[in-house]
Amino acid sequence: MSSLWEYANPRKFMATSAWMLPWVTAITAICLVVGLVWGFFFTPDDFRQGSTVKIIYVHVPSAIMAVNAWLMMLVASLIWVIRRHHVSALAAKAAAPVGMIFTVIALFTGAVWGQPMWGTWWEWDPRLTSFLILFLFYLGYMALWEAVENPDSAADLTSVLCLVGSVFAIISRYALLFWNQGLHQGATLSMDAEENIADVFWYPLVITLAGFGFLFLTLVLYRTRTEIRARRLKALIAQERMAT
Repeated sequence: MSSLWEYANPRKFMATSAWMLPWVTAITAICLVVGLVWGFFFTPDDFRQGSTVKIIYVHVPSAIMAVNAWLMMLVASLIWVIRRHHVSALAAKAAAPVGMIFTVIALFTGAVWGQPMWGTWWEWDPRLTSFLILFLFYLGYMALWEAVENPDSAADLTSVLCLVGSVFAIISRYALLFWNQGLHQGATLSMDAEENIADVFWYPLVITLAGFGFLFLTLVLYRTRTEIRARRLKALIAQERMAT
């Protein structure tokens, strides 16, 4: 049985990802089309929130993926720190802009959803505040990669930043458990049948969640492949300069 670590080899990763990408791209498209069309056009209005509840099919998946993207970056950064595998560092770098976009979507759709429900576009609610801080960490993470010229030093520094930012990623996910206050509603998806949303909303939401998850995977694979090619190009340019 092959070792998981062999995929840290750039050639192995490029070959495997090239085979995977058409499949995960197709699955992404199918899940997103089915989930969003089902959710927006074939589910009823909520008896309290009306048609505004349907923003759940964008807001909830984007919020979940915003947090999970940072946690994926944390795992990849720890692998870099422990094993010094360059593919893991590049995967973390590739995931940051994707996670940042998910965070922006979650903040924007949350404001659009919150205005008719709460009567305000923004509230310094624990979960909203921690999400805003997470967004700033995404920006700082990407800026640090660009600011440090040596890629290994940049990977080291961003790994530390990723570890610190994980505190806010966890808070963003579990803020309602830490602080029993705030305007934000409880968990949309819950193991508790009384808290979980009705099945008529739950089924398309799960499909949409899968679509957002595969979308994240697809984009990270594409961006990691781009980062590997960029690294190779820089190495070739450096070798040619030394030769001349």
